[in-house]
Amino acid sequence: MRPRGMQFQSVAIEAMGTVIPPKAWTSESIEARLEPLYQRLKLPTGRLELMTGIRERHFWESDKLPSEASAEAGEAALARSRCSRDSMDVLVHCGVCRDRLEPATAAYVHRALGLSSTCQIFDVSNACLGFLNGLTLVASMIESGQIRRALVVSGENGRPLLERTLKTLLTGNFSRRTIKPYFANLTIGAGAVAYVVTHIEDAPPFAPQIRGGVVETDSAASLLCQGDSATGGELEMLTEAEELLEAGLKVAGRGWTRFQQHLGWNPENIDRVICHQVGRVHQRRLLETLAIDASKDFITYDTLGNVGSVSLPLTLARAIEAGAVRHDHRVALLGIGSGLSAMMLGVEV
Repeated sequence: MRPRGMQFQSVAIEAMGTVIPPKAWTSESIEARLEPLYQRLKLPTGRLELMTGIRERHFWESDKLPSEASAEAGEAALARSRCSRDSMDVLVHCGVCRDRLEPATAAYVHRALGLSSTCQIFDVSNACLGFLNGLTLVASMIESGQIRRALVVSGENGRPLLERTLKTLLTGNFSRRTIKPYFANLTIGAGAVAYVVTHIEDAPPFAPQIRGGVVETDSAASLLCQGDSATGGELEMLTEAEELLEAGLKVAGRGWTRFQQHLGWNPENIDRVICHQVGRVHQRRLLETLAIDASKDFITYDTLGNVGSVSLPLTLARAIEAGAVRHDHRVALLGIGSGLSAMMLGVEV
């Protein structure tokens, strides 16, 4: 029998920490750098913000390591936590970006944070869905009694990808059609996030509780967005954006039906939705497909862009800080990552 989904009774997000890089790059400034291409192809200025809704995104310097960003977010979460760093049973690093192939980036974060020698460390990689995967892994370990507390972190710095994309677009002989696979790269940002996840008995009152969720996968779409290292260690990514969006909406639609059946939730009794932050069109199409009132959405893509695995958990933290998520709220986390895989989690505050 096919499993209905995940269910948790004893798992809470005890503390959150976020880090936003200091330097803002506006869509206008990116288009200014692409002016020779825009003039040659007669592209109207302002189209990047108009099409995506992204005014700016933030970056560290190109040499900022994912482990450094993740450790900063980890420190921020631990500073807000009632749990000591010595009590962490597991550390999971969930970023698209990693320091290197070996060892796990979690090893560098563990060292930077000075966690206990008994703390298990590992990386989880699943494109933009990685943080939610890490979250459910440690939730399952807590629920089963294997561990009591975990630190889930991610740090993404899309600047090397954006810099590489700008250089490629300015030196290549592109047409309006052939630049399309590079467009998504111009929406990428940077940031870091960390959650302390604990047994509910160790969490403060009104801590967000993870109730359960479902996963839906369509690996036939795995070729629609692919990223890798280019010559010289630079990053490359090519995205068939229109096809990926349509495939993603189908996956999300199937997942949403199962999510509602599994948790007994529906668009009427959900107070807030937090989606992966891609851009205006993706957000609008997703909410329309799932028949969710757009007033229940909370966005950060307008000022942060797409921050990979960091986007959704950081947006949830921002929503709580802004008072958009409050006590007695039901929150649906709607995550998706190229591959193509969607995860939908229910959180109650």
